[in-house]
Amino acid sequence: MNAPSITAAPATRLADLLPGFVTATMFATSNVLSKIVLISGADVLTLSFFRGAVGIVLLAAWFGLGTRPKPHTPRARWISIGLGVIFAGVVFGLFAAFARVAVPIGILSYFIYPLMTGLLGILFGLERISWRGALAALVAFAGLTLMIRANPHDIAWAGVAFAFGSAMCRTAILLITRATLQDSDPQTTTWYTIVASTAVLGLAALVTWNWQGPQTAAGWAAMMVVSVGTTVGIMCMFISVKRIGPFRTALVMFLEPLFTTILSAPVLGEVITPMQALGGAVMLAALVSFQLRR
Repeated sequence: MNAPSITAAPATRLADLLPGFVTATMFATSNVLSKIVLISGADVLTLSFFRGAVGIVLLAAWFGLGTRPKPHTPRARWISIGLGVIFAGVVFGLFAAFARVAVPIGILSYFIYPLMTGLLGILFGLERISWRGALAALVAFAGLTLMIRANPHDIAWAGVAFAFGSAMCRTAILLITRATLQDSDPQTTTWYTIVASTAVLGLAALVTWNWQGPQTAAGWAAMMVVSVGTTVGIMCMFISVKRIGPFRTALVMFLEPLFTTILSAPVLGEVITPMQALGGAVMLAALVSFQLRR
């Protein structure tokens, strides 16, 4: 009589984790394909704006078909719009990094943001850290240093700088959200953030009068997949947060740099050295430990 319930429990847990896996897979695929878009002749600003414009249309359709999210207060709305301005820096910085360094190096450098968020959260009194968490943080920095300095050629430091800048913007968004928007609907926050960031990127394109799309059909196809893939990833992230919470979702998201590195080899021919792989593995393992121990 009890056998069905025993076998159903693991299946239920797996189903709860599935949206997080989909999110990591969609983001990883988009990371790799964005390099194809840039190689085909598109510029970073065009890719960033196009991704946001398609995302707005798809998110609006998704919200229209599902339950309408809880509206924001005027204060929360303006904070979310401000976050959108910062989010424009996240998107632009990450794509700019991919344009200058191998995608695995760019995404692993960007993924230092969970550690930066935790350490700055401690500095501002938003979090506490144990000695195990501090040790994990040091190991994560050591892994990142090994990964970057193990490059056999002269690495494009501008690309790493863009990735770090993107990570700093992501850190600011997480800390501001945690401090001011804890009681606000995350779907509504994301909507205002994406709309505001796309408006900023569109304004930048108008001011610079810069629109340089892909020069090949494959580039256009890749740009559309990037736009749809990141939006699907965001939708699945909403579902994951509701099913397993933000903490476990963040842990599952550490699969994104792993999947990105794996996909980069067959699709882009970007293979990192064994020492870089070791540094990246040490960094990711330490970041997971940091999330668990802080």
